[in-house]
Amino acid sequence: MTYSATQGPAVDTAESTASNLVSVVIPCLNEAENIEQCVKAARAALEQSGISGEVIVADNGSEDGSAELARIAGAHVVREPHRGYGSAYIAGFGAARGTYIFMADADLTYDFNEIPTFLRELQDGADLVIGDRMAHIHAGAMPWHHRYIGNPLLSGLLNLLFHTGVRDAHCGMRAFRRDRLETLQLRTTGMEFASEMVVRAAKERLDIREIPIEYHPRGGESKLSSFRDGWRHLRFLLLHSPNHLFTLPGVAISVVGALISLTVLAHLPVLERQWDLHTLIGGSLLLIVGVQLVGLGLCAHAYATYFMGERDAWFDRARERLRLEHGLMLGSAVALVGLAMLVVLGLDWIARGFGSLSQERVAIFAATLLVIGIQIIFTSFLLSIIGLRRD
Repeated sequence: MTYSATQGPAVDTAESTASNLVSVVIPCLNEAENIEQCVKAARAALEQSGISGEVIVADNGSEDGSAELARIAGAHVVREPHRGYGSAYIAGFGAARGTYIFMADADLTYDFNEIPTFLRELQDGADLVIGDRMAHIHAGAMPWHHRYIGNPLLSGLLNLLFHTGVRDAHCGMRAFRRDRLETLQLRTTGMEFASEMVVRAAKERLDIREIPIEYHPRGGESKLSSFRDGWRHLRFLLLHSPNHLFTLPGVAISVVGALISLTVLAHLPVLERQWDLHTLIGGSLLLIVGVQLVGLGLCAHAYATYFMGERDAWFDRARERLRLEHGLMLGSAVALVGLAMLVVLGLDWIARGFGSLSQERVAIFAATLLVIGIQIIFTSFLLSIIGLRRD
C-alpha cells in the first residue's frame, strides 16, 4: 500500500487485477429522476480514483423505466421482483464480483466520491465500514423526527442490546469485504436489512468502523415509511435478542413474584400493612408468567443456535452440561413438592369432614409449584426436540 502526504493511506489499486476491486451496488425502485445521475457519479468516482470496479443496479420492480436508464448509464442491471430493500441488496450482492462491495441508495443523498475513503479503511483491515451522517446533515435532508428521535433511539437500542459502538446504525452508505457475506448470512428483505448487517457483524466480532460523511437532500419521492419501517427495525432487534425479550424480563418477573408470594406466606408487613390472598394470587401469576418467559427465552436461544448459526457463550456452556434428564428431574421435583402439599391439604380437608378450606394461601402456593414443575418438564422436552438438529 502506498501513502499520500495529504490524504493518508492511498488506495491500493493493484490488489485486484484479473477482477474488479470494488462492486458498487445500488438498490432501485422507481428512481427514474435519480438513477442515471447516481450510476454516472459512481462510475466517475471509480475512474477518477483509478479503481477497477463495476456498478450494479438491483432493480426492485421499477415501473418508470429506471432499469433501462441505469443500463444506458453503464450499470449492470439485476432484476429482483420481490419487493424490499433487503431483497434488492441481496440480489445485487449475488451479482457482485468485486473484492469489496460498496453500498449506497439511488436517491442522491450520498456522495460517491467517498468510495476511496471507505476502500482505504477496508484495505487497512476493516470488515465493515459504515458512514456516520449525524454531524453533517444538510438542511432538509432528514426529517426532524428521524434525526432526533427515530435514529438515535433505534441506534441506541441496537448498541444496548448488541454492543456495536455504531453511532449511525441506519446509514445507507457502507462498504464491506465480499468474502464476509458467507459469515454474515443476511436474510431480511425489508428496511431492517440495515440493522441485520450491523447486528450480524457484531455477533461475529467483525472489525466495524465508522467514518463521517455528508448527507444530502434526496431527489424524488421517499419510499421510507417512518412508523412501518421503524417497527420493522425494532421488531428485528427484539427478535434477535432473546435475552432481553424473554430471559431477563422472565427472571425479573419471577423474582418479583417469588418475593411477593414469600412475603404473604411469611406474614411479613410491608408499608405497615399485612398482605393477603389476593396479593398472593398476583405473586403466583407473576411467578408462573416469569418461568414461562424464561422457558421461551431458552427455546429461542436453542432455535437461534441450531437453525440460524447464532452463538451465545452462556447458552453454549449450558447445553454442553445439561441434558433433557436434568430438566425432567428439576421439573418433577418442583411438581412433586407442589403435589405433595396439595395431597396433605386434601387429606386434612377430608379429615375435617369436607368443611371450609382454611389453608388457602398454602393451596395457592402448592398449585403454583405444580404448574411451574409441569412448565419445566415440557419446556425441557421442547428444548430437546429443537436440539435434535444438534451436530
